[in-house]
Amino acid sequence: MDKKGTIYIGVIGSGICDEGVAHQAYEVGRLIAEREAVLVCGGRGGVMEAAARGAREAGGIAVGILPGIDGREGNEYLSITIPTGLGDARNAIITRTADAVIAVCGGFGTLSEIGLALKMGKPVIGLNTWEIRNEDGCPLVIAQSPGDAVNRAIQAVKNKWR
Repeated sequence: MDKKGTIYIGVIGSGICDEGVAHQAYEVGRLIAEREAVLVCGGRGGVMEAAARGAREAGGIAVGILPGIDGREGNEYLSITIPTGLGDARNAIITRTADAVIAVCGGFGTLSEIGLALKMGKPVIGLNTWEIRNEDGCPLVIAQSPGDAVNRAIQAVKNKWR
């Protein structure tokens, strides 16, 4: 959360996804924008593009943290592109920037972002994604729908800053 109280929600997931997953990601992005939060993602295709599209079509801001050095590699729905030249290491920037993270499905890249976010103490909400257990149980909050995921993420951030 910044000084103005703006919440930054990371949306992570595969760069290639089917229509059902894209619809979930779109809804997550739309709802983030409707809650006046900023969407932060990896900026490319699949879940990232669908979420950015949802946010932008709802009048919100979508920030893409890109793996390469060319801002043109970002999807067309991004408000802001940040080329890093860091490849997959940009996952740490995504998770550090976000106040909370919503994982929509995803592969091993998503798993790495989940791990980084949890290590950083960020709330992670899972929507049809990895189930992770440690000695304390499951640190990942499981959501039942895009609306549930966004509500849980926003509430977790607000609870942290009270």
